Amino acid sequence: MAEAHQAVAFQFTVTPDGVDFRLSREALKHIYLSGINSWKKRLIRIKNGILRGVYPGSPTSWLVVVMATMGSSYYKVDISMGLVCCIQSCLPERCGPYQTPQTRALLSMAIFSTGVWVTGIFLFRQTLKLLLSYHGWMFEMHGKTSHFTKIWAICVRLLSSRRPMLYSFQTSLPKLPVPSVPATIQRYLESVRPLLDDEEYYRMETLAKEFQNKTAPRLQKYLVLKSWWATNYVSDWWEEYIYLRGRSPLMVNSNYYVMDLVLVRNTEVQAARLGNAVHAMIMYRRKLDREEIKPVMALGIVPMCSYQMERMFNTTRIPGKETDVLQHLSDSRHVAVYHKGRFFKVWLYEGSRLLKPRDLEMQFQKILDDPSPPQPGEERLAALTAGGRVEWAQARQAFFSSGKNKASLEAIERAAFFVALDEESHCYNPDDEASLSLYGKALLHGNCHNRWFDKSFTLISFKNGLLGLNTEHAWADAPIIGHLWEFVLGTDTFHLGYTDTGHCLGQPNPMLIPPQRLQWDIPEQCQVAIERSYQVAKALADDVELYCFQFLPFGKGLIKKCRTSPDAFVQIALQLAHFRDKGKFCLTYEASMTRMFREGRTETVRSCTSESTAFVQAMMEGSHKKADLRDLFQKAAEKHQNMYRLAMTGSGIDRHLFCLYVVSKYLGISSPFLAEVLSEPWRLSTSQIPQSQIRMFDPDQYPNHLGAGGGFGPVADDGYGVSYMIAGENTIFFHISSKFSSSETNAQRFGNHIRQALLDIADLFQVPKADS
Repeated sequence: MAEAHQAVAFQFTVTPDGVDFRLSREALKHIYLSGINSWKKRLIRIKNGILRGVYPGSPTSWLVVVMATMGSSYYKVDISMGLVCCIQSCLPERCGPYQTPQTRALLSMAIFSTGVWVTGIFLFRQTLKLLLSYHGWMFEMHGKTSHFTKIWAICVRLLSSRRPMLYSFQTSLPKLPVPSVPATIQRYLESVRPLLDDEEYYRMETLAKEFQNKTAPRLQKYLVLKSWWATNYVSDWWEEYIYLRGRSPLMVNSNYYVMDLVLVRNTEVQAARLGNAVHAMIMYRRKLDREEIKPVMALGIVPMCSYQMERMFNTTRIPGKETDVLQHLSDSRHVAVYHKGRFFKVWLYEGSRLLKPRDLEMQFQKILDDPSPPQPGEERLAALTAGGRVEWAQARQAFFSSGKNKASLEAIERAAFFVALDEESHCYNPDDEASLSLYGKALLHGNCHNRWFDKSFTLISFKNGLLGLNTEHAWADAPIIGHLWEFVLGTDTFHLGYTDTGHCLGQPNPMLIPPQRLQWDIPEQCQVAIERSYQVAKALADDVELYCFQFLPFGKGLIKKCRTSPDAFVQIALQLAHFRDKGKFCLTYEASMTRMFREGRTETVRSCTSESTAFVQAMMEGSHKKADLRDLFQKAAEKHQNMYRLAMTGSGIDRHLFCLYVVSKYLGISSPFLAEVLSEPWRLSTSQIPQSQIRMFDPDQYPNHLGAGGGFGPVADDGYGVSYMIAGENTIFFHISSKFSSSETNAQRFGNHIRQALLDIADLFQVPKADS
């Protein structure tokens, strides 16, 4: 067999004449090329580390400084003001390469120049960090930029004009500031006022003031100390306590999904579409390793933190009894594949060469054509990653710590990512409203055992060529995987392409090592554990109601004509829809990013405000004039935008209170106020999906090349999870989740309320009639 021949680098036998070596030239060639590839990567990382480390300087700028110093010396001008002579006098005489006075002088000038260059870089960085700490531009009205902000923007552009690498700005990003306790308490009380009656509000106000005066000052001191010492005072605790210490299933509760382009189809050949997608992903990983991806920039000048991208590939969440661990490898040369209850290992490289899309298509087609049945216990093995974390940790330790099970599990956990080849077909049919929801359900949980929920992401391939992602949440937030996905879809469509018959371009190499079937020895006790996890996961999946739809009457084009933020428009519509759905307001979570700060992740925008509730109540009364309703709406939108800006600039509420709570636990201090705040359920959890983070194509030229975004499960048992993407000038996609077990919620009913709320608010901005 070809794989057996190439898997062994050399063999030897003992003969009467001595030892006879039989070398495999092909295998040795692969070993040699692999080693060369590894050294190339090391050298690239060293080079990138140097270039990133001296940004905004460069080796060329160093050479300019050296030449300027030496040139001035030639013309008898001492720009060092005597420092070169001082350095020269400190050099040891008659030793090594600087025996002559000329050599000593040149070396002294080189040392002085290097010192000036390094000092200049340090000053540039500190100046840039100071400039990036200014966020006044976010609070200025569109089209009314102040002179100060214009000067600030010019200075930022000048200091970051040289082409940056992905991580060039990391050390220039400011640290996330710790808000003052009184400011956080005031904003918190303001956020809960519309949700509480007078008696409840007075009780909460009393608890808050007592906490502010007695407990908070001590906790705040520790938090400020951490902010001085740590890169980010929130992110490590957020990752550990919100994600890694969670013991409930990742499926539905934590992982989220991302959809494919839904209005166009490039091919219906499953293996071909997957071949292009996997090739594009590894191209992206190569750019990531070489730091060739441009940093995401707000306004085109303010850099966003890129640290979350580091763990996009080669990362797996390893279960533990008390806490999980994120295992990240520097590199991985294969993907793990699941198809019809079997697991395979597919190599991505031949020696140092990345396999072409046509080669990958051939490999995936071999798996699709493989008739072998699953081994005992293998079919539902991945259900362990869908059940409780403690049960998975116990099973992993008991049954996967040695032998072939350990080797096969390592092949999965050490893969670049996981691939699921599904036997189902899904697509979005605008004439069949349920089609998008069924597609979303398949991505969110599948059949509970055909996704490896621990991997950083699972690439899902359906029988008709449609793709999607299921993403683990601990390592990064949605905009990060969205950046990769935009690159993959753009590369697949506009750069790689397909033949007329729907196959990848080029000719496959038939001599490639075929996919390797992973081997398992799963005892009966392990099969029982697998079945238990499967039943837990199935019950969870069956309880999820998902309603996805495309809102076609308008998009951001009409919303902008209303002179408001599209996000504020949708958030206020959600408040109106929720009140119509449940007859009451609720604590509302909207995720915003804090990536303008180093290692920033997210902050909460509490979208249910006194201003938004006043607008909703006026709409429900039905007796107000349109002009009055428009005024109330604009006040609510301005309030929402201001809260969003505060959250993005480090003045949010919830991350500060969360960290104070963690400190109180470390110190063994009981706080009734913090305990109550942290236990409040988010019955409406919302998130806007980013798009067009990279310009792979012109959306005006290709208006149908739209992804439908993605979604997540409900946060509260009696609440809704709402994800939306304002996909263009004329469309919005919504993903609404709830639980069938709750008598208070119905995802489709809520979706209909959202539709009507959007239309009713848009109607307020039409030309007013005479009787209004």
